[in-house]
Amino acid sequence: MLNGWIILDKPHGLGSTAGVGAVKRALREGGYQKVKVGHGGTLDPLATGVLPIALGEATKLAGRMLDSDKAYDFTIAFGVETDSLDLEGRVVARSAVLPTLAEVETVLPLFTGPIRQTPPSYSALKVDGKRAYDLARAGQEVALPKRAITVRSLAVLRPGFAHDDELGEITLSAMVSKGTYIRSLARDIAHALGTVGHVTMLRRTKAGPFTLEQAISLDILMEKAKARALEDVTLPIRTALDDIPALALTPEQARLLHNGQVLTGIAAQGGLHLALNGETPLALVEVLDGNVRSVRRFNL
Repeated sequence: MLNGWIILDKPHGLGSTAGVGAVKRALREGGYQKVKVGHGGTLDPLATGVLPIALGEATKLAGRMLDSDKAYDFTIAFGVETDSLDLEGRVVARSAVLPTLAEVETVLPLFTGPIRQTPPSYSALKVDGKRAYDLARAGQEVALPKRAITVRSLAVLRPGFAHDDELGEITLSAMVSKGTYIRSLARDIAHALGTVGHVTMLRRTKAGPFTLEQAISLDILMEKAKARALEDVTLPIRTALDDIPALALTPEQARLLHNGQVLTGIAAQGGLHLALNGETPLALVEVLDGNVRSVRRFNL
């Protein structure tokens, strides 16, 4: 039974749910025991890049992955806005105004730090129990409230000059908090520049601790499955917890914790820890005043 993370380099056109399906097929192809499989953060079909897939006990950490910061590279094409704010939508606005690189660099600080943004109509958010994108595709007006997000960093990667010093497009990199819509960020940057725009390229380069360097293609996934070697590309559960300090327990302490008991008299700094029995993760635990309580136990 596999427990851990497979990091996919998701191709264009594949949804997150389809990515989970691909890993399930790989497990069947390799003859592995059936386990729970889930993803650690939705990635639009338009987007490519880092898609963490949790296997077995790692699915208990999917919520932490959803809450983690993400990093993206994305390209804004100026002069055209679509209803979906990307390549796949219908054109709803045009502008002859093209910004300069200096103008872009001037407005980027306005979108760095804590900000409020309106999610795109074509999103999975629910309005009166229905998905916003279903309502938008049916031609209905979708009014989504602004939400608080944080853009940790925002920088220019590649300017794309149309002529002279005017930009036809620009590629940016951003590190953002959960709940951030890059398509909305692109729209708002274009509006701040006195023009309109839409996303033509979106690539997630980081999700929590996972990066493109750890990601594999679907072809490699299937090659490993056929060779019964998915272990080679499955990262340990604790790789998703690199920001959590470890707490080493004795075998007896591990037994008590596994049985649901609170450990007392533990000399450890307060807060969240990863309890270990040797090298085996036992649980996420909360330490308070020398007492250790299990938050999420792993059955390994």
